[in-house]
Amino acid sequence: MRGLGAAALVLCHMALNILSNASLKRSAASEGWRGYWLWQVAGNLAGFGGVQALTALMRLAPMHVAYPVTQGLAVIGVQVVAARWLFRETIAPLQWVGTALVVAGIVLISARQ
Repeated sequence: MRGLGAAALVLCHMALNILSNASLKRSAASEGWRGYWLWQVAGNLAGFGGVQALTALMRLAPMHVAYPVTQGLAVIGVQVVAARWLFRETIAPLQWVGTALVVAGIVLISARQ
């Protein structure tokens, strides 16, 4: 991937993916229909923004690198930031091992050949 622009797009995609998934989780937990729809709209708008960031990233990086890197970081972001920090969900030790393997995969995929 090329430079700071690509890194900024990867981080933007990750942040929007975390926001999207956290919003959809809040929507699922809403008791009233207004909260449900408000969080649905927020989650889907954030998801749309994430798709736009990925599309822009594909101008700077090959698809076989851009897609797995962004999706892998999205998994980690949702697990660690949204699930653990925002919603205080417990993450089992074996799940942390899986997270480490995803990180290792991202490093291997994004390494220069």
